Amino acid sequence: MPVKVSVVVPVYNPGPYIEDCIASLLRQSLPRDEYEVIFVNDGSSDGTPARLDALAAEHPHVHVIHQEPSGWSGKPRNVGIAASKGEFVMFVDNDDFLGDEALERMYDYGVENEADLIIGKMAGKGRPVPVELFRHNRPRATVDNAPLMDSLTPHKMLRRSFLDRIGLRFPEGRRRLEDHVFVAEAYLRASNISVLSDYVCYYHIKREDASNAGFQRFDPVGYFANLREALDVVERYTEPGPRRDRMFRRWLRSEMGERLRGNRFLKLPDDYRRELFDEIHKVIAERMGPSVFALLEPVHRVVTELAGVGRYEDVLALAEWEASIGPSTALESVTWDGGALKIDFTAEYSAHGTPKTYPADTAVVEPDGPPETVADAVARLERGTAARFAKAKVDLMMRDRETHAQFFQPIEITRETLPVEGEPGRVRLVVRATAGVDPATAASGTPLPAGLWDAFIRLTIGGWTREYRLFPVSREPFPAMPFPGVVGGRRVLPYWTVKDNFALDVDMASKRLGFGAFTPEDFTVAGDRLRAVLPFHVAGDVKASVRLTGPKAAAEVLEVPATLSPAEGGGAVLDAPLPVRSLQKGTWRLALCLIADATEPRFFAPPLVVRSSAKGLKVVRRAPNKPPLAAPGTVYEPEPSLVHQLAGRLPVPVRRALVRALGRGKSVRQEGK
Repeated sequence: MPVKVSVVVPVYNPGPYIEDCIASLLRQSLPRDEYEVIFVNDGSSDGTPARLDALAAEHPHVHVIHQEPSGWSGKPRNVGIAASKGEFVMFVDNDDFLGDEALERMYDYGVENEADLIIGKMAGKGRPVPVELFRHNRPRATVDNAPLMDSLTPHKMLRRSFLDRIGLRFPEGRRRLEDHVFVAEAYLRASNISVLSDYVCYYHIKREDASNAGFQRFDPVGYFANLREALDVVERYTEPGPRRDRMFRRWLRSEMGERLRGNRFLKLPDDYRRELFDEIHKVIAERMGPSVFALLEPVHRVVTELAGVGRYEDVLALAEWEASIGPSTALESVTWDGGALKIDFTAEYSAHGTPKTYPADTAVVEPDGPPETVADAVARLERGTAARFAKAKVDLMMRDRETHAQFFQPIEITRETLPVEGEPGRVRLVVRATAGVDPATAASGTPLPAGLWDAFIRLTIGGWTREYRLFPVSREPFPAMPFPGVVGGRRVLPYWTVKDNFALDVDMASKRLGFGAFTPEDFTVAGDRLRAVLPFHVAGDVKASVRLTGPKAAAEVLEVPATLSPAEGGGAVLDAPLPVRSLQKGTWRLALCLIADATEPRFFAPPLVVRSSAKGLKVVRRAPNKPPLAAPGTVYEPEPSLVHQLAGRLPVPVRRALVRALGRGKSVRQEGK
């Protein structure tokens, strides 16, 4: 069978961090005779070489090449390319890992679209990854019609014949930005580039010891000398004009302007900060012209124009001013709307903790060169923001707390310009939004996987784009959370974290679902029907199940189909037939499964039993503290203790303070903290 994909992994002293990488490569859905993994050990001095040799001995599709240390990742990647037999080559770093279907999906998508280069959606845990690029699939992307320049890391799949045809290889030696040089040329010379955004293919991980190469402080002189090489590539393959300007804009914004802004600039030691500024100034003065500055958002434009003329003190003062500005969000309500959560919130920018205001003047004045003073710079950034407010936008993204995979949710927005009392001529700019999170489709058209999902807001106003968690509009009282939902084949619990952020627990919660608080009064038995109104939201009829476990040690287990249906006034009506003739006299443990056709049905046992006697059937409370007797796989829900019952009567702020004081919720993943 021809090899479809060769995965090249440069390796240098990864320690235990390589294990997730190895595991993900062995889990790939692509058949093992259709892909190969090539680890290029670049002189590791830890136990990794032996680990890789043992792995290769066990798995025929895994190969290991050992070489003397080369100083960086360029040479081992090139050695891997030379050894590869695949139609495509995929580059993976030794401390990152792939989604289980990444190779298969990226390969099929590349073949379908005759692409020379395929970019799979990335998730970053402690590391920034592109966001706008992965808003939707892009079968035919270019630097002109897509934000490709947001992604210059090497973690991509490229056609091997394309690499050989143009002679493309990584720069070698101890250096920075070798991936920028490689990827920029690939973008400009590929016949087609495809971006796969509906599946997370690549997980970009920051090590707990922060020893990733990208997190080490660099020598500014060497770094920006390497950056000039990337600019040289663009100049070699483009003519002066819009395309070149768009590509240069990326480095001017991200590698230069971003490094000079706010707290990122302020927290650097003064001598290093000055050295960094001097090298950025040189590159801007040498290579960047007015047509590139014109493509930047106002904040980036002002700071890079000041850097271009060498005004260090003004850039520092502007960073101090900008450090006080940040997004502010306010969740107003969360309700179920059919099978989706409807989330209403507002978002704006604040300064020093209060809503930021702007000049009400909507006239836009195009700047002509750098501002004369810092005051002029601030005035320029604020002036015209109201005029550009029509372009303001906000997104709601749900992000998995463990993997950091994130997905955009459908949203509708309105923009409100509000006068400021006591400040004539100034306004607040507020975005009001309604987002919908449908658990059945929220992961790019597929169901949200089990896990804890935090809500993040991405707000753009006046050139500032920041991400922020979703907080309540007021903490006293908190906005009420709706019932847990049984929707889209998932158990979905909306909740506030201990830090007062909005989050969703998908198929993880047990105690928080509230089964332990059920009472006999919640259930009725009429003839052979068991009925109850349960505190769960359902959008329509849901197939459930009732499990009854008999009274003896070798207890008989009976399972009967049940239905959850929407109840008038909220909640869900449970209706289940009881096998009256099969229930011998005695006490039967009761357990409920909310989603009977789930891949792994899960039963929850409230502190209740069904008592069968000559008088018929009756639901009663289970004997306190009596050990549970239930079928395997049942989640036992103890009766709430007296302490919990009393705590439940305390005001919300007091309860939250008590929870924090006791240190609960710091690492209990399945309980949704």
